[in-house]
Amino acid sequence: MKFTRLGGSGLVVSRLCLGCMTYGDTTKGWHGDWLLGEEESRPFFRKALESGINFFDTANIYAGGTSEEITGKLLKEMALRDEIVVATKAYFPWRQAPNAGGNSRKALMQAVDDSLGRLGMDYVDLFQIHRWDDETPIEETMEALHDIVKAGKALHIGASSMYAWQFAKAQEVARANGWTRFISMQNQLNLLYREEEREMLPLCADEGVGVIPWSPLARGRLARANDEETVRSKTDGVGKALYKDDDAADREIIDVVGKIADAREVARASVALAWHFTKPAVAAPIIGATKEHHIDAALAALEIDLTQEELTALEAPYRPKAPTGMGMALPPMENVTLRS
Repeated sequence: MKFTRLGGSGLVVSRLCLGCMTYGDTTKGWHGDWLLGEEESRPFFRKALESGINFFDTANIYAGGTSEEITGKLLKEMALRDEIVVATKAYFPWRQAPNAGGNSRKALMQAVDDSLGRLGMDYVDLFQIHRWDDETPIEETMEALHDIVKAGKALHIGASSMYAWQFAKAQEVARANGWTRFISMQNQLNLLYREEEREMLPLCADEGVGVIPWSPLARGRLARANDEETVRSKTDGVGKALYKDDDAADREIIDVVGKIADAREVARASVALAWHFTKPAVAAPIIGATKEHHIDAALAALEIDLTQEELTALEAPYRPKAPTGMGMALPPMENVTLRS
């Protein structure tokens, strides 16, 4: 395993992060039939740890809070707390009630306590705001996050999927007031969605912020041929909204990934993930794993140095897209109650 420091901080993370959205109770929350329960999840945590992955990302909203429960329980069984880096997120509403969501001081203070309870931990290494909150002054959010760090409930803070001007504003508010600044940005980045290259990646590189991309395989689209389907691809409503099967440029990119993978005799996912390591700001793509070979393919990506010719072939078909993911709406959550 290769390691790096997350942004300008001293926090050491593996170059791959295991995303834990896949693991949870299928009867809770808004996910599809591709969720894995506790016992089904166990082998993937063990393999990740045995492979040297020390970085794990979840969120309070994943599978109605049961992702945090499974993540906390299995990591407690398998790992030493001081050797792993655990990240979680808050923002999306956990009940249809005032203050049950968003980035207000009240919501964030409640959210971090609830997440710690589900994880069974005294602190998280990285506490992230899942989205920008238009209804809350950023000064209130950043001071609340600072106080969460000073209370010892989180060691560092991060953000996810927002416009570069919003992220820059948040960092400047924190800097001007002597509050804790973000060390990471978790944003959508992959060969099919490269809009973050325009402003966010250069901003993060300049500010010393580590990028931990979500959906580095475009919800699995880059890991399979154009006409292949999986259980998740059939039931993942968010994925269908983000990536269109009939996008001609996307289909061409997927074909190129396949050709390079065949020539190198590696998995498509390995090629698509290796592309991320050509971006200086990227610290650790967040990978999902529901089959053993998913982790194997991710590990193989660490050893691939794409040539300039391969990079040109992968990037040339891309066509600009409208920004997505920033204000991403979730299906109705009336029946979701996060457990604490």
